[in-house]
Amino acid sequence: MVDVLRPAAAGNPGAGEIFQILRDGHARTKAELAALTGLARSTVALRVDSLLAAGLLRPAGEAVSTGGRPPARVAFNPRAGFVLAVDLGATHATVAVADLAGRILDSHTRAIDIGDGPENLLDTILADGSALLTESAAPDVPLVGVGIGVPGPVEHSTGRPTNPPIMPGWDRFDVPGYVQRTFDVPVLVDNDVNILALGEQATSWPQVDDLIFVKVATGIGAGIIAGGQLQRGAQGSAGDMGHVQVPAGAGSSRQLGDERDLEALASGSALTVALRESGHDVHSPSDVVALVRAGNTAAIEATRQAGRDVGEVLATVVNLLNPSIIVLGGSIARAGEHLLAGVREVVYRRSIPLATQHLAIVQSQAGERAAVLGAAIMVAREVLSPVNVDAYVAARAARADAAR
Repeated sequence: MVDVLRPAAAGNPGAGEIFQILRDGHARTKAELAALTGLARSTVALRVDSLLAAGLLRPAGEAVSTGGRPPARVAFNPRAGFVLAVDLGATHATVAVADLAGRILDSHTRAIDIGDGPENLLDTILADGSALLTESAAPDVPLVGVGIGVPGPVEHSTGRPTNPPIMPGWDRFDVPGYVQRTFDVPVLVDNDVNILALGEQATSWPQVDDLIFVKVATGIGAGIIAGGQLQRGAQGSAGDMGHVQVPAGAGSSRQLGDERDLEALASGSALTVALRESGHDVHSPSDVVALVRAGNTAAIEATRQAGRDVGEVLATVVNLLNPSIIVLGGSIARAGEHLLAGVREVVYRRSIPLATQHLAIVQSQAGERAAVLGAAIMVAREVLSPVNVDAYVAARAARADAAR
C-alpha cells in the first residue's frame, strides 16, 4: 500500500512543470502543451510519456482532427495516489481519504478529548485511517502523504505543536515521526485554522487569491491566504490574532486599563464565562450558541460585541493585507448573523475606503469537511510540486529499468 512522491535524486527535468499545467483537470494534446510551454513537440512527448508511465497522467480520448489521425489527449489522473487527511479538534477527530485532486472519498468522525495526549489519540486516529484506506483505496494505488490539522500553534517546518494552550502533553511532540511509524510517507502538520482557510478557498472561493479565514470558537485564530499562497510566517505563527490586545471601542462597557487580548474578550470560552457570571446556565460555547438561537437578548448582545471586538483587530489586518474576502467560521460564527454584523460594523468604519470598497465579509460555507479538505490540499500541493513530481517520475523509471 505505501509508496510516496518524495524528493530524491532529480531526474527527467521539466516533467513536473508540464504536470502543473494539467493539474487543472483539463485534457490537452501534446501539441497544445508544446504551444503553452514553448518546448519542442519531441521534448513534450518524452515528458508526457514519462508522466503517463508513472501513472500521474491518463489517456483522455482524442481531440477533433484537423486532417489525418486525431491527436490523443492526456489529463491529470487524481487516482494516482491517495492522501490521508486528519482534523483534530478539542473534542472531535475526523479522518478522511482523499484523491490527489482533494476530493474526499470517505471519512469518519469520532468524539475525543485532546487532553488524552498524543500517543493514545494518534494510535486511535491511525487505526481509523488504516480502516478507511482498506475500505476506500485501491490496493495497488499508493498512499502519498498524511496531512493533520491541530487546534494549536505548530512549527510548520518540524510539524511539532508549540505551547498549545488546549493540548496538554503535545508541546514539541514529534507528530510526523510518530505517524511515520505506521505510514512511511511525508506527514505535514499545521494549525487547524490554516487548513480551514485552504478548504474554504477551494470550496467557495477558488478564484480568490487574497482571503482571510477567521475561526471564532474555543479560541480565535486566522488563516491568511495572500497572493494565492497560505502565509505561515517565519516560524508558523502567522494569523495568531487571538493574542492581540484589543482597544475599548464603540459600544464597549470595558473600563480604562482593561488590557485583555481578543481571545479573552470574544472567544467562545470568554462568552461562556461572561454569560455564566451574569446568571445564565451556560457551560460551553455550544450553550452560548443555543441561547443566541433561542433569542436570548444578553447572549445576542454579547455575541455582537464579540464581533465588534474581532472587528477591531481585523480592521488593522484589512489595512495591512487588503484581502478580498474575510470568512468567519467556528462554533460562535454558527450562531447566526450577530457575530458577522458586529465585525462588519467595525471593519467598514475603521478600515480605509480603498481596502473596503470591494471587501466581502461572509460566513463560512464550506461545511464540516472543510478542515480535512484543507489538509488533503496541503499534502497534494507538497507532493505534486514540480521537484517532487520530477523525482517521483525518475524513481518510477529507475524501478522499471531495474525490473527489465
